Amino acid sequence: MNEPNTQPTVGLALGSGASRGWSHIGVVRGLLNAGIEPSIICGTSVGAMVGASYLTGKLDALADWVLGSTRTDVLRFFGPQFTQSGFVDLKRFRSFLHNYVAGEGQLIEDLPKPYAAVSTDLNTGRETWFTKGHMAEAVQASMSMPGLFPAVRIEDRWMVDGGLVNPVPVSVCHALGADVVIAVNLNFGIVGKNAADTSKPPGLFYSITNSIGIFEDRITRSRLAGDPADVILSPDVSQIGMLEFHLAGKAIEEGERCVSDALSEILRATSRS
Repeated sequence: MNEPNTQPTVGLALGSGASRGWSHIGVVRGLLNAGIEPSIICGTSVGAMVGASYLTGKLDALADWVLGSTRTDVLRFFGPQFTQSGFVDLKRFRSFLHNYVAGEGQLIEDLPKPYAAVSTDLNTGRETWFTKGHMAEAVQASMSMPGLFPAVRIEDRWMVDGGLVNPVPVSVCHALGADVVIAVNLNFGIVGKNAADTSKPPGLFYSITNSIGIFEDRITRSRLAGDPADVILSPDVSQIGMLEFHLAGKAIEEGERCVSDALSEILRATSRS
């Protein structure tokens, strides 16, 4: 008589963190190389993007692009001048999403595994989970960092970055049925890493990026205290700036190293005798 399958359902919560998020690629690869295949993927902001790319089979193509990109390639995503909506060249960014994350017709409900992208309703401040609908649109909404990306209109609501309310979506994994959650926190140690010259007023970009880092760090601490993960991976990527996407190689390596260092803990959490 065959024994019933007692293996727990494993959820992977990929957190927000802009360019630090390339470490998610290393985390996913490290888990798969160790024989650990998550059954549920939930992501916020860049975590939503990498998680989506993995589920659509585009992760290797995304990794090749980011490893081959330069600072100039990244700057091409930003328009030559600021508009009322933001800096990002939406036509170029949507093309990138369709090529490396999710095809134009890809629906979340057609994926092989449960997936959620976390976003924020700009008018109400409510946390919103996209578990169906057009995947690229959901990813864009989850990544719409105020001031850089324009808000995304979905079903008569204006949506912005999910990091405003749930930077590391452990709670979403639990809600979708995960017994065990592996969380990736990209915000550990980022506050105070790059101190400004106190003899003069800080620049606009420094003020924006550090302010975002402060509130994401505080919200992450609060959310993880209330709904803790079984394993928390905190890649050492605090020295990578918010828009230093060209440092992908370092971030990916750190993600893989983080899994390797925590492998015993991960195996204990994801196994049942």
